Amino acid sequence: MLAFFWPGVAHYDTIAQYQQVVSGAYYDWHPPAMARLWSLFHAAGWAGQGPMFLLQTALYWGGLGLLAAALAHGGARIAALAVLALGLWPPFLGWQAVVVKDGQMAGALLAATGLVAWKRLAGKPLGLALPAILALFLYAVLVRANAVFAVAPLAVGLLTPWRWQEWPSRALLIGAATLAVLALSPAINQRLLGAEPSGVETTQPIFDLAGIAHRAGPDAVPLVPSETWRRLEAQRCHSSILWDIFSTGKRCDFLQQGLTGQPRQAIVAAWLRAIREHPAAYLSHRLAHWNATMRWFVPWHFPQAVPQAASLPNGFGLASPDPQVAAYDRVAGWLANSPLGAPILALAVALAVLALARPAHSVAHGLAVPLALSATAMELSFLVVSIAGDWRYHLWSMLAAGLSAILLLTRPLPRRAARIALAGIALVALTSLGARLMLPQVGDAYEALIR
Repeated sequence: MLAFFWPGVAHYDTIAQYQQVVSGAYYDWHPPAMARLWSLFHAAGWAGQGPMFLLQTALYWGGLGLLAAALAHGGARIAALAVLALGLWPPFLGWQAVVVKDGQMAGALLAATGLVAWKRLAGKPLGLALPAILALFLYAVLVRANAVFAVAPLAVGLLTPWRWQEWPSRALLIGAATLAVLALSPAINQRLLGAEPSGVETTQPIFDLAGIAHRAGPDAVPLVPSETWRRLEAQRCHSSILWDIFSTGKRCDFLQQGLTGQPRQAIVAAWLRAIREHPAAYLSHRLAHWNATMRWFVPWHFPQAVPQAASLPNGFGLASPDPQVAAYDRVAGWLANSPLGAPILALAVALAVLALARPAHSVAHGLAVPLALSATAMELSFLVVSIAGDWRYHLWSMLAAGLSAILLLTRPLPRRAARIALAGIALVALTSLGARLMLPQVGDAYEALIR
């Protein structure tokens, strides 16, 4: 993987973060943990995206390798091979080659999972591996703004053996950890990691306010003049897929500009009031977005699924892999766009694992439950917290769901329950396939969503 994709692909976000590394000026639009870590390599004289690509690749395969080795050592050799095969699935490899926070998060969580599995499947305590596991969880939760929804259930479930009878206390602990991280993250990013505030926290309210106004009428959000909402409608600016259409430089940025100078508290208050007064409009908007980001009822060619094969033009010397990567990523993109690559299918698999797993009777099932719970919590969080539908946002969730299914199948399952679960998964896959065959194509390009 290192040889084929070297030196990794520089995404738009990659370049934005590397600019911070070079300039030494950090801001919190992207969580600064990745840029701060990157700056250590840069200060040591290793320029470019190579060191971060090496890091996320080593974490990715280190975690999968530890899990596969632990399964093979316990006699589950088919499961071990399945773990490696899952890691080789082209959409995963294609996106893991992009040096971006999603790949860093997935790598860190895979490495933590691998370390826990290496110990737990051998019946040993975590011991000296615990500090490394905690460090990996900490990095993962800091490297993406919404990572806590995946990390909290995974960490709580992996660090102590899972027991279903303890789920109320576990749920409270996961909820408390999630709220604590959400409350502390701004202070960590801005004070501890030295990032300047960028106003990123207002993007979610603005995105939702536009969706509510589109459905409930121009007078639904008094914070913004009704003339602005009418202009948005006239210029067909509404989108339930992504916020970018309102960002600076895009054709509908006048909404963002009109809110310039408004206190953050006023925007958030207007958002909460609009949700309270127009719940049906809000729910319709959020479900439309969730369907798009989960890629359920969408056409086959839907933007932001094909892995980026070459680095974007930049002035920092961030190079591209060899040209053969483009052909590989076209295949990876076709698979990512297919029903097999739909995040909704991964959610269905994770829910099936939660229904079928018996952690009291199997250590492997005890590892499967936290993985499935992590995938489920992350995917359901997009119902409330999400402003874009990029496929890469689901990289960890899809990996976690796949690994949980492999661990689940290491022991026989009740036939009737397994058939019901399989039927549910098949229903999701078939409805997803039907939508892809019947709906008009949008195209693979990002521009299709903002034109």
